[in-house]
This record gives sequence, C-alpha cells and structure tokens, in this order.
Amino acid sequence: MNDQFLDFAKKIQSIGQIGLAYASNPYDIERYQQLRQISFEMMETLSQSTVEKIALLFENENGYQTPKVDIRGIVFRGDKILMVQEKTDNCWTPPGGWADVGLTPNEIAVKEIYEESGNEVEPIRLLAILDKKCHNHPPSPWHVYKIFILCREKGGSLRPSIETLDANFFSIDHLPPLSIERITKEQIEMVYDFKDNPEKLAICD
Repeated sequence: MNDQFLDFAKKIQSIGQIGLAYASNPYDIERYQQLRQISFEMMETLSQSTVEKIALLFENENGYQTPKVDIRGIVFRGDKILMVQEKTDNCWTPPGGWADVGLTPNEIAVKEIYEESGNEVEPIRLLAILDKKCHNHPPSPWHVYKIFILCREKGGSLRPSIETLDANFFSIDHLPPLSIERITKEQIEMVYDFKDNPEKLAICD
C-alpha cells in the first residue's frame, strides 16, 4: 500500500463514521455513508483486498472512532526476552493483543502473557506508548496505539496456545524471525534499553 494515501483513506473512513454517529438529517447520513464507501474503495485500490472484505473490517465500528490499542507484555529472564510464535504468520513477538473492554492495561498484559505462553507474571511498569504509524510496521487499515508493559515472572510453565505455536526466551543477538505486524527490531532494542536503564522514563510518541 501507499502509506500516504492509506492514511488519507483512514481519515476519510473516520470522518464518515463520526458523522454517522452524530448526524440526524437523512441527507447528511447519506453523505457520510458515501464518504465511508469512498474510503473502502480507496483501500481496495491500495491493497489486494475487496471492498466487501474491507467493509467487514469496520462493520462493528460505530460511534466516535478512536485508535485501537495493542498491548505487549515484556518479560525478561536474565538477558533473554519472552517471545511467542504466532500461528497467523509463524513469526515471533512478545505476547500481547488488542485491549479488552473492562480490563486495565496491566491486567491485559498479565492475561495475554499467560494465555499465549503459560507464564504467570505480575506487572512492574509502563515502558512505552507508541503510535504504530510512526514506526517500521507494515501499513494497517486501523490507527493503532501500542503499549509496552514490563512484567516479572511468578510461575507457570512455557507452552503453546490456541493462538501460538511455541513460547521461548531469546537473547537480543539471536532473535527468531519477527512478526513485524506486531513488533520490530527497533522496539526490541527499545525495551532492552529499559532493562539496562531501569530508571529511564517511559516513552510516548
């Protein structure tokens, strides 16, 4: 995808959705529906997908549109970092996923680490809040904030899950293939910098 025009399409989609949340005039509603449809057609042009599939991505979105939130739990064992192998692409990432309604960011980090790796942890501190578009990820149809939370091991044992093929600890010098939709080498280096500098202030884009 062309990143600039994908960004335009996402903004148009957002304007259309916000308009539909507040419009009462039937003519305004029609115009906002047209805006959303234009955004879907733009995304279709920029990608290998279809308008119908793109529309399905947003069919449950309503109200004022806000960024989605991806939370990653960071666990170190000595000089190694916990990674899980995703079934979707066979590549590796720190455990995590979309934020769940009703849970705090710390609770989500603990839950995701246990569900995806079998490791029982407790949250320690916030490391970073990043805007995905500012980092070296593949283009995404959503605007995403990424939250990184440092956690400490308490127990459990490593195992795969319904979402993951494997879980293990890796040194920064011997990382497996990364799931760059979820994590980048630069972000791994960033969390290691917190390990080496525990008093470092949290990062926010």
